[in-house]
Amino acid sequence: MKKATLFISIILSALSLFSACNGLEEHYSTNPNYRLTFSTDTISFDTVFTTIGSATKQLMVYNPNAEAMNIQSIMLASGGESGFRLNVDGRKGDYFDNVGILEEDSMFIFIEVTVDPNDANQPLLVEDSIVFMSNAGRQSVVLEAYGQNMHLYKGGLEITRDTTFTNDLPHLVYDSITVAQGATLRLAKGTTLYMHDKANLIVSGTLLSEGTLEEPVTIRGDRLDFVLDNILPYDRTPGQWGGIFFKDESMGNRMEHTIVRNGTTGITLETSTPTEQKIEISNCQFTNMQSNVFSASNCQALITNTELSNAGGAIACLVGGQYQFTHCTLVNFMRLVERSSSCVGLVNSYTHEGETLYTPLSVRFDNCLIDGSYATGTGEISFREDETNPIDYHFNHCVLATEAQTDAHFEEVLFVTDSAAPIYRMTGGEANRYQFDFRPDTVISLGVGKADPEVTTQYPIDRLGINRIESSNGPTIGAYEYVPKEAN
Repeated sequence: MKKATLFISIILSALSLFSACNGLEEHYSTNPNYRLTFSTDTISFDTVFTTIGSATKQLMVYNPNAEAMNIQSIMLASGGESGFRLNVDGRKGDYFDNVGILEEDSMFIFIEVTVDPNDANQPLLVEDSIVFMSNAGRQSVVLEAYGQNMHLYKGGLEITRDTTFTNDLPHLVYDSITVAQGATLRLAKGTTLYMHDKANLIVSGTLLSEGTLEEPVTIRGDRLDFVLDNILPYDRTPGQWGGIFFKDESMGNRMEHTIVRNGTTGITLETSTPTEQKIEISNCQFTNMQSNVFSASNCQALITNTELSNAGGAIACLVGGQYQFTHCTLVNFMRLVERSSSCVGLVNSYTHEGETLYTPLSVRFDNCLIDGSYATGTGEISFREDETNPIDYHFNHCVLATEAQTDAHFEEVLFVTDSAAPIYRMTGGEANRYQFDFRPDTVISLGVGKADPEVTTQYPIDRLGINRIESSNGPTIGAYEYVPKEAN
């Protein structure tokens, strides 16, 4: 008897629901003046790699009218041939009929796209539209995306012989690239590596990154969309991929006019032989890392005309070894990740498994700018050194965000204790869409005309191709020569 009663209750509930649905259908307005409205008239996707699905976009559909409406059909104009996909009320497809929407109510439509490969080297526009048929007839919302062909590396790529990546197409790295000992990876001018989440470039052999001023090499994350629409792109967000690691056996590396940005770490040099040069870096920009921008342990490196900027950790952490920085800009005004250390850390003593170890460190900074948001507090340079074996360091004609010093380690140095003292062109924030530009903003910016001219004669051209020698204000400290905005 109980089972029969339960069965009858279920049937009655179903009939009641059916009756309610019929009631809704009976109350659909037929007013031909009733129109739908939409959150936007165009859904635009940023560049999408072919064969790789896009992020999901959403469209809000509104019924602003005083009565319920029946949308006779929602469909893709292409019939699903363009690569766009829809999800309407939890249903996937390219055609939906009889979709009800209550008075003064709204609904979501989710859109994705996968672009088929093509023969183009440049991004190719793919278009479609969502067509709505309702009381007022046909309404539509435009869909558009740019599809980009690329070289795709999945499952890990090990390079065991000399290899060149060219700039014919971007290179999308889904898993790590490893350069084996004895092999050389050459990145030709204009080459771009898009690194997927957690992907690394691990070099046991040799890396030659050969960008030019006009066609730099770029290594960045693969997200091309926005965290915040039209304000903060993923390309300005740290932690989008892993980093570049030079193993202990890797020597003779060179990076010229190379931009590395938005990784978890930037450049990491593992312990090797400090009497042999591990890497030469010139005219590069390493920026916006979640942890350290540049880390090196007991090796030798030459860094010139390079910007190292913005990190959750250190801009340069040097633990033993020999290093020369000339005409470099090392600054940290990171806004998107909480900072955890000074801009530059110099270390020759550390603890390993309870034992204090000493590793000699020799470092020289000529015509360098070291600045950041710690200027008004602890300063932007920290030391950890052995009590009986001090660090061998020298700052010549530099701007330093730290308390003034008078000993022989500092020669013709300008000390900054106010983080607002040096004036830069752009220092992030929502108003600047989180963009940074560490070129001197005005002629009164600290460092303008203050560089050591003898050092400058060895590096007369700055990172952006400006002649320092010909400057009417004299050579500027850092990677960038001062140029009035109206001139550049």
